[in-house]
Amino acid sequence: MRKLITALIRDSRASSAAEFALVLPLLLIFLLGIIDVGRLMWTWNRAEKATQMGVRYAVTTDPVATGIATYSFAAGASSIPQGSSIGTSYFSSMTCNSTTCGSCSGSACASLTTPYNTTAFTNIVDRMRAFLPELSAANVEVQYNNSGIGYSGDPNGPDIAPLVTVRIRDMAFQPIALALFNASITLPSFSAVLTMEDGNGDRAN
Repeated sequence: MRKLITALIRDSRASSAAEFALVLPLLLIFLLGIIDVGRLMWTWNRAEKATQMGVRYAVTTDPVATGIATYSFAAGASSIPQGSSIGTSYFSSMTCNSTTCGSCSGSACASLTTPYNTTAFTNIVDRMRAFLPELSAANVEVQYNNSGIGYSGDPNGPDIAPLVTVRIRDMAFQPIALALFNASITLPSFSAVLTMEDGNGDRAN
């Protein structure tokens, strides 16, 4: 019996298999981690590009808040003398999502936020989806901020040329390692900013 036990202790024929079984989980975690980091960086890059192309489209086409392009601060309730700059007390900022424009500050907000242009918002999202197909309209925001550019009663275009920010927020990313648990992580916000140009039409190069 003693000889049998001694022989079993000294037997190393299956040691490689045992060592492999111990190391395999660590190797799989390491491999999946490399793949997931690559996927995350790829998604990150596409999200940044989507916001850049989305804001480029937003500044050269109809604004989501139609009043940005059509409201006259000289003739409207604001009654700012023609040629005067438009201060933040009249309009500071507003944020548009997939259903409405809100969070507006300034006395002219009631005229600037309506009507909401659903087609303009959808077109922006569609342009962004060319770079990030999994993007949902609920993850997109378009923000307009007073840049101080523009003059009341401008006869050649919109009275104001706001800074336009297109933002992706609350977008989920599912690593392979969490797929079995149907879990995901939330990516940080991505945004790009440009000054509004003509703010008219539905085409952009």
